[in-house]
Amino acid sequence: MNRKEFLRSAALLGTVFLLPSELWASTTKNQRYNVAVIDLMILKRQKLSAVQLASEIGADGLEVDMGGLGNRDTFDNKFFDEEFRKDYINELNQYHITVCAVAMTGFYAQSLATRATYKQMVGDCLKTCQLLGAKTAFLPLGVQGDLVKNPELRPALVARLREIGKMAKKAGVVVGIETALDAKGDVDLLKEIGSKNIQIYFNFSNPLKEGRDLISELKILGKKRICQIHCTDEDGVWLQNNTRLNMQNVKDTLDEMGWKGWLVIERSRDASLSPRMVKENFGANTRYMKSVFQ
Repeated sequence: MNRKEFLRSAALLGTVFLLPSELWASTTKNQRYNVAVIDLMILKRQKLSAVQLASEIGADGLEVDMGGLGNRDTFDNKFFDEEFRKDYINELNQYHITVCAVAMTGFYAQSLATRATYKQMVGDCLKTCQLLGAKTAFLPLGVQGDLVKNPELRPALVARLREIGKMAKKAGVVVGIETALDAKGDVDLLKEIGSKNIQIYFNFSNPLKEGRDLISELKILGKKRICQIHCTDEDGVWLQNNTRLNMQNVKDTLDEMGWKGWLVIERSRDASLSPRMVKENFGANTRYMKSVFQ
């Protein structure tokens, strides 16, 4: 979506806000790979202080979360509060941080296949993407959407993801899904959905914990099916000390594929440190990722 289209969409939404200029004239635009952290994982979900902390960590961007879901009709989303959003965008501009994605992590535990108000939920996320200038929305299918353990959910999920694909296309956003399938299974699922606006938000830890070959999975998916990457493993050690994840090989593979985009640090915290030692854990991983990819 270009600047003119963005402003037109904002006008249709009836929203007045400051445009995050750094998202349009970003210092990251010349980088093939950019590195982000997740507000939820740095313990700053929908908090203004997440932006400064991301900058102190050394990240180029933030993946922000839509907020809690529970039994609500939709997410508990502070970004629809105009004053909060104005302040947040001011922080983004001040610290040169880009919102690379908006995440619907509530679906890790909730069922996309059965929630009656899924269109409202996803629609709110797509609107938030537009308001913050993000071009990617993250949608995990989660425990209740595990198509390996619950293959009977496939028809319902495919039908709903087709509808979400139409919504995403209209909004100018790509919805990145995370599934329990292997790469070939993801390719088949995307073909069945049939929307260019539904892609895979790849997570390194998924093939690694299942004993699959990470490099092969990347190659099977190819550059056009991967919208964004959660570039970490399960907690235990920092990325630089992870013996089952050769990051240079990953970079070489992505280079060969012609892929470029956001590498978003999710976990890979050192087990010997407190999870609250955010700067230590995420700072180390961010520095390492930049040393390899930038």
